[in-house]
Amino acid sequence: MKSPSRRRTLQTAVLTGVGALAVALTGPGAGASPAPAPTEQALADLISEGRQVAGPGSGSACTSGSGAGSGNGSGNCYGGSGSSSGSSGGKSTDTVGYGPAQTSFLGAFAYGLANGDAAPPGANDWACKPTAEKPRPVVLLHGTWMNAYNGYAFMGQPIKDAGLCTFTFNYGRSGLVEGGGLGSVLPGVMGTGYIQDSADQLAVFVDRVLAATGADEVDIVAHSQGGAMANWYTKFDGGAAKVKNLVTYGATHHGTSLDGIGALGRAINNLGIDILGLIEIFVGHAGIQQTIGSDFVNQLNADGDTVAGVDYTVVGTRYDEITNPYDLTFLKPGPGATVHNITLQEGCEQDVSDHLTMMYSPRALSIALRAIDPAGNHELVCTFNPWLIGGSGSL
Repeated sequence: MKSPSRRRTLQTAVLTGVGALAVALTGPGAGASPAPAPTEQALADLISEGRQVAGPGSGSACTSGSGAGSGNGSGNCYGGSGSSSGSSGGKSTDTVGYGPAQTSFLGAFAYGLANGDAAPPGANDWACKPTAEKPRPVVLLHGTWMNAYNGYAFMGQPIKDAGLCTFTFNYGRSGLVEGGGLGSVLPGVMGTGYIQDSADQLAVFVDRVLAATGADEVDIVAHSQGGAMANWYTKFDGGAAKVKNLVTYGATHHGTSLDGIGALGRAINNLGIDILGLIEIFVGHAGIQQTIGSDFVNQLNADGDTVAGVDYTVVGTRYDEITNPYDLTFLKPGPGATVHNITLQEGCEQDVSDHLTMMYSPRALSIALRAIDPAGNHELVCTFNPWLIGGSGSL
């Protein structure tokens, strides 16, 4: 018989999941408010009750902790808590050529799907050398089911124009066999492989950037999964010594309920039915790893949210339909770390950016520039940025 706590948790997840499906079918409307979030207690119950589902193929594959990706000796747990499809693998790839600058997320996303290898404007000038005033190159990281181009078709050029050497690549490029999910058959869908593998790919790319530029450290600007992956890199892959600023947007640092759908799946898994393993076939390894209570999320935060020596700027939006409740993205500073948690709408209610369009928000861009280029005296911008479409401040 289920405990009252578990019944309440499951009921909350079901109701929230049903509400999310209704929003998905009907749309939130132009002036809609963010959907009500699950209570903190319901999420805490889900996380505390999370466990492996017994049975073949439903556990996680954990390394011994002796590899390069296990800086704290705790080992890397892949999958877990209902993660069973595909195998470890995937790769990163360099960009080829450039796509056009974009102000609309929808336009950039469509172009990126058809031109998955294109670089965003401003990125990957390998002859660029940092200056004494701007000593660190910037690495841009896209999110799940995104790519380097459609992640930064708006932000890439302005960051370069600020005098910063800017670099990006496509990570987590996994096919069906590697567990990338059905979406991986599209040419522009990246970031679907195991996040730990992607962090290893980031480690190699950062070393390439440091060698090419002669810099000692980089700054990272990351969206969604890219933020959590960069956080893993700083904790377990030696990145703490190579990263000064980590600026994240809608990052899944503490996982997501995905408007209650992810929480519902986790609750069903906790009852002994490996539903997340089935869903993973469609969404890929990385998608399941980012739900609350996953082995990845638990290990990522087991010893605190931050590492010493890194300055964190963490941006969330109240209209985030992917990382939610949106404040799960925020971090608590540990010893030797500085954290600035920023809600995009604080002081700028007209910016109604959601999870994807925040990367096309002038305000979001100004926050990144202020963090990575404080000597540039960049003003904090406040303009309208529409939900879903994005438009760099205009339709």
